[in-house]
Amino acid sequence: MSSKGPKFIQPDSNKLNRIVAEARRNREQRNMTYREQALRIYPWICGRCAREFTHANFQTLTVHHRDHNHDNNPADGSNWELLCVYCHENEHARHLDNAGRENSSVGEQASQATYSPFANLKTMLKPKD
Repeated sequence: MSSKGPKFIQPDSNKLNRIVAEARRNREQRNMTYREQALRIYPWICGRCAREFTHANFQTLTVHHRDHNHDNNPADGSNWELLCVYCHENEHARHLDNAGRENSSVGEQASQATYSPFANLKTMLKPKD
């Protein structure tokens, strides 16, 4: 019986160097994104509800483009504000609602529902003889 232990494999230093270099490049690219820039510029507080964020939960803090143009990313951050995911969703829903109203004709009223599901409820609830 031989009592050889597990075989130790020498790590490939070239491969490790490539991995470290790639990780550094990726970090530098991430630091260049507008989200990373905004997180460095602004305090980690939602601009609407004032909820504070820490390293434990900052992933749910989003960057909102004030003019709704995601290509408008000035380096000074003047088109950005940090919002929690809930306030960000609400802001975009309000923007879509307002855009829908602006696109409708002046004389045209918003369509209203005409179906009333409970109109005949009293009759439906009467016992059948």
